[in-house]
Amino acid sequence: MADQQGALIMLGYGLSLLGKLLGRGKLSILIYHQVLAEFDPMRPYEPTAQTFDWQMALLARYFTPISLDQALQGLKNNNLPANAVCVTFDDGYLNNLTVAQPILEKYAIPATVYVATAFSEGVNMWNDRVIYLFADKTRTALQLDGEQVTLGDWEQRRELAGQWLKKLKYLPVKQRLEKVIALYQENSLSEQSPLMMTPQQVRELSDKGVTIGAHTVNHPILKVLSAEEQQQEITTSKAQLQDWTAKPVEHFAYPNGVVGTDLDEHTVEYVKRAGFQSAVVTNWGTSDNATSPWMLQRFTPWDRTPARFHLRLARNQAGI
Repeated sequence: MADQQGALIMLGYGLSLLGKLLGRGKLSILIYHQVLAEFDPMRPYEPTAQTFDWQMALLARYFTPISLDQALQGLKNNNLPANAVCVTFDDGYLNNLTVAQPILEKYAIPATVYVATAFSEGVNMWNDRVIYLFADKTRTALQLDGEQVTLGDWEQRRELAGQWLKKLKYLPVKQRLEKVIALYQENSLSEQSPLMMTPQQVRELSDKGVTIGAHTVNHPILKVLSAEEQQQEITTSKAQLQDWTAKPVEHFAYPNGVVGTDLDEHTVEYVKRAGFQSAVVTNWGTSDNATSPWMLQRFTPWDRTPARFHLRLARNQAGI
């Protein structure tokens, strides 16, 4: 066991050196959504507190976690620290405050949380509401568009939920929400407890030192909206969050975030006009001083062991 632990430590230092040699001037931005208090079989890809703890311990030991403001300055001046990494969260889940923030504070790691403001009033995001339909293990069937579908093991439930998420994702916001409400009514299902932070909790997270960024109001696919609708989503979320936190909100995350599919050059221009200093996409990779501040790339190292997690981080940093 001691030999194995020693080998892992040596591997860690080797990977860190690889990042320093091949990843000079490059910024990795990690994208999270939730950090769960305990494992959820409907969300096996979301880290638990235990997993997130060793991930942040690894970042603190082998990388240089910095804030987005520090990252922008380093990119601009071409003087990023070696193995620079930012930690970000999308959507505004309550467990960002209750579970993730104490771990971030434990390891002195800066973070940014991008909040979609419409879900801070007690109604959960549409995707969580869809997943919840399939999450009750005592329920053996659902009515889905008039068809009765038998529910089986967790894998089958996750697959069905995924199919419905894909089916609804690109519908207009109003139509998408109406469809979710209809599914709940069809199955006489009550809403689950709120999962998102209230405005007061967003303020609390901000007061604890976490940067708050905007993620629109309703989390729409911006590219499919009119110019007026896009600008309304972008500027309203910024104004709301500045009111809630009593601080400038200068960072933005595009919903879904795939360049060309979910946003285009017009969307980027609207974000610039709104006064944001940076914006992040979900295309994988790193950013350097040639990258537009409004097109910063991110990625998610989903591995569940420290060695694999570290290897994927190092490879991303080195561009291999």
